[in-house]
Amino acid sequence: MPVALTYPGVYIQEIPSGSRSISGVATSIAAFVGGFSRGPLNTPVRMFHVGDFDTHMGGVNTNSETSYAVSQFYTNGGGEAIAVRVGGGTNGSMTAQSWNGASTLTFNAGRQFQGNAVQDPGTWNNHIRVDIDYLTSDPASLFNLSVTEIRHVDGLELPVRTETYRNVSMVATHPRYVLNVVNDDSVMVQLTTAGTTDRPAPTGFYSGVQDTTLYAAVAAANTLQVNLGTGAHDVTVDASTPPTTMAEAALMIQNAIRDTRPADPLWAQCQVVVRGDRLAIFTGRNSADYRAGHVVSMAESAGDIGTVLALVASTEDNVQQYAMNTVAPAGQQTAATAGANGAAPTAAQLRGNRNQRTGIYALEDVDLFNILMIPEASDLNNGNVADMSSVMSPAIAYCEEQRAFLLIDPPANVNSAEEAVDWMDEVAGAGLRHRNVAAYYPRVQVPDPNNENRLRTIAPSGTVAGVYARKDSEAGIWTAAAGITASLRNVISFNHNMTNNEIGQLNPIGLNCLRNGGISGNIVWGARTLRGANELASEWTYIPVRRTALFIEETLFRGLQWSLFMPNDEPLWSEIRIAVTNFMQGLFRQGAFQGSAPEQAFRVKCDAETTTQADIDAGIVNVLVGFAPLKPAEFVVVSLQLMNNSGS
Repeated sequence: MPVALTYPGVYIQEIPSGSRSISGVATSIAAFVGGFSRGPLNTPVRMFHVGDFDTHMGGVNTNSETSYAVSQFYTNGGGEAIAVRVGGGTNGSMTAQSWNGASTLTFNAGRQFQGNAVQDPGTWNNHIRVDIDYLTSDPASLFNLSVTEIRHVDGLELPVRTETYRNVSMVATHPRYVLNVVNDDSVMVQLTTAGTTDRPAPTGFYSGVQDTTLYAAVAAANTLQVNLGTGAHDVTVDASTPPTTMAEAALMIQNAIRDTRPADPLWAQCQVVVRGDRLAIFTGRNSADYRAGHVVSMAESAGDIGTVLALVASTEDNVQQYAMNTVAPAGQQTAATAGANGAAPTAAQLRGNRNQRTGIYALEDVDLFNILMIPEASDLNNGNVADMSSVMSPAIAYCEEQRAFLLIDPPANVNSAEEAVDWMDEVAGAGLRHRNVAAYYPRVQVPDPNNENRLRTIAPSGTVAGVYARKDSEAGIWTAAAGITASLRNVISFNHNMTNNEIGQLNPIGLNCLRNGGISGNIVWGARTLRGANELASEWTYIPVRRTALFIEETLFRGLQWSLFMPNDEPLWSEIRIAVTNFMQGLFRQGAFQGSAPEQAFRVKCDAETTTQADIDAGIVNVLVGFAPLKPAEFVVVSLQLMNNSGS
C-alpha cells in the first residue's frame, strides 16, 4: 500500500506492469590501437567523425599505418570510433619565470584522463604558443593565460585552436587556482608549479614605469635603435609635438615603428599599447619572420624619449610568446624541450599491460566496442607471424571476453594467392583461427593526401570495418557486408588483383577476398570468420552469424542487469521471458532470423526446467535463448534445362 489508510476517501497507488524493455546495443563501434602523430598515450579517445580524428589524433600521418585505417573507416561509412595511441616520443615542455627570475609554471604537452595527467608527445608540441597578460579584474595578483595551437601556412603562423583562461591565480587556495582551472579543461597542456606564488611574466616587451610629467621635456629629434628579432633598425620618432600622456606616447612610437619598414608585417603590424603604468610592445605576427621566442629590444640613439620611457635602464623584456620549440633560453622563458615523434610501436607496446591499462587494455576504460583493429601488428618484424601472434593472441582473448570482433591484416609482403595460403597456414599454426576473427586479402591502395594523392598500399581492416558499419545501418548486422553492394570507397586498386580461381583457393580456407567487380567497382567478396574453413565445419562459419550472436549476447547482458538480486521464482522468470521475447520478436520483425513465424525463428525459455531448485539455492537463473540465423548465399547455382516443345 502506498500510504496508511487513515481517513475515508479515495487512495491512488501505481502498480508496476512487470514489463521491461531491452534495447539493442551499438554494433559497429570500432577500436583502433596503434601509433598516431598526436593524442594522449594509452588513453582511449572517442571520436564521432573525421573532424574529431584530425583534432585529437592528428589525422592521417605518413608514419602511422593506423591513421590511414581510421580515415578509411570514416570514408566507408563508419561512425563512432575509439583510438588508443601507443608508442613513445619526446614530450614537449617549457618553463615561464616571473619578472624576478623565479621559475613559476612549467607547461607540458598533454591532457587529463580520469584525474591524471597523460602525456601527448610529438612534433605537434612545437606548435603550442602561450600568451600571458595582467589585464584582469585584479591586475596586482591575477593573470590571463591563453594556449594556442598554430599551423604554418606559407611561412606564417596561423592559429588553429585557442584555449583562454581568465583571472587565474598562483595561490593554491584561490578558487581560480591556475593548475586546477587549466589542467581540468585543457586538451593541449598540463601545468606544474615550482611552489612559488609569483605570477609568470607577461609575454612581450615592457617599458619602465612612466612619469607623465617628463613627456613635456621630449625634444623634437629622437631616434631609437629597435630590434624586433630580425636585426636593429633606426626608428625616427617625430616628437615635434611632445606627448602629454602615455597613450599619446604609445601611438607616437607605434606609428614610427610601422613607418620604418611598412612592407614587413613584423614591423607594419607592430602594436604599442598601455599596460598599467608601462608601455608594451608586440611585433606583428602575420609575418614569415615572426618567432614566438623573439625578444624586442630598444636602445636610445638620439634625443631623450628613450630616457623618458626608461628603455635602457629599467625595461622588462620577454619573449613574444612562450613556446616549446624555443630551445634556447630567452626573456623569462627557460630552455624548453622540443616535442618529437617516436618510433613505430613495438609488439609489447601494442599488446600492453592489463594491470597498467596500456595497449589494447586501455579499452578497459571504454564502456563498449564491437570491432577491434591493430593494423601495425601485421608488419612487426617484416610480417613475422610469431610477432603478430604475440599481439593478436591476447587481443583475441580480450575480444572474446568483451564480446567483440577482431579484424587482422595480411602483412605487406604477402602479394600473391600462394603467399596468402602460406600466411594462412602460419596463422593457423599460431592458433589465431577463432570464431571472433576475420581476415581480408589483398591490401588496398588509396590516395595518400600526404604524398600528392599518389597511391599508398595500406592494411584493409579499417576500410572493411567502415563497410561493416555502413551495412549495419542499411540492412542490419545479420546481413553480410559483402557482394556488389559492399563497395570499397576511396580504394583505387589492390596490391594484387584477384581472379575467380584464386578466390576459389582462399575462400575455402576462410580468407575473405577483396576484388574488382567491374561496373560495381572494388568490393568485398567474402564473409567468413577464420573458423570458416571448409575443413573445420564450424557453426560459426559466417561473419554475420557470429556478429549477430555477439550483438544478442551483449544486449541481453546489459538488458537483464535489472534482474540481479530479484526473488528467484516464477514472477522473475516470467518478467525475463517477456522482456527477452519482446526483444527477439523485434529482431524477427526486422528480418534478422530464418522462419516465417516467431516459433520457427527463435525461442526463449526461463522456467522451472531451466532453473532447478539446486540453481535457486545457488542464486542462479538460467535463460535459454535460441535463434535461427540467416546465412549468406555464397554459392548460387542456376540449372538450365532445354525444354522439348514438340507436340505429342
